[in-house]
Amino acid sequence: MSIQGQLLEVTVVGCNKLKDTEWISRQDPYVILEYATTKFRTRTCTDGGRNPSFQEKTALSLIEGLREISVSVWNSNTVSHDDFIGSGRVQLSKVLAQGYDDSCWSIQSRSGRYSGEVKLIMHYANAGKAEKPAKSATPSSYAPTAPPYNPAPQYASPYMPPKAVDSFSYPPAAYPPAGYPQVPDPALYQPAIYPPPLLQQQYPPTYPPTQTYLPPQPYPPPPGQPCYPPAYPGVYPPPPY
Repeated sequence: MSIQGQLLEVTVVGCNKLKDTEWISRQDPYVILEYATTKFRTRTCTDGGRNPSFQEKTALSLIEGLREISVSVWNSNTVSHDDFIGSGRVQLSKVLAQGYDDSCWSIQSRSGRYSGEVKLIMHYANAGKAEKPAKSATPSSYAPTAPPYNPAPQYASPYMPPKAVDSFSYPPAAYPPAGYPQVPDPALYQPAIYPPPLLQQQYPPTYPPTQTYLPPQPYPPPPGQPCYPPAYPGVYPPPPY
């Protein structure tokens, strides 16, 4: 929610443990708040010393992007210039978020040393209110809600067995494929015919043979003719005993 132009109520309660700038008398402090071009000064707390009390309230018009207040404390002098006691910055993040803040904010001198505290109470009435979008007069002005995307499940393609090869169509008609180098005439690669073997000599060279063969002799040989093996010494057959 934008804070531009919203009001912030700030109450300056008092100061604690301020640095004392007087040597003899008690100091007279006052507080200055600065927010953008707005400047607020409290009354002077005469003889307030180190712990003055103010209880003064103011309202600041907020500016978007500026979320801190500058605070400074001075000692009022009637004869010379006012003495600077210390300064600091008040953050508005807590009061803008929760609507209330009563913290004490420390201040420092120009040399960076601790110079005391300033107690503030801040109120912000519009804390936590979110800016609501304007309602449309006609609900039909909104685009219809598209249905949720639900892609169909992906399945693998069914198994297709390979087609049987026709033995009569293999190899294909266009084989070898076009562009393949053609084989020359196979007759050019056939080896030369060896000379036929010489006619071998017939065996036996002639038939019937010209050599005569003796007919076999009868057995036992007739008496008076030699026989083989030679007959037992004596007569053959041997005489019975």
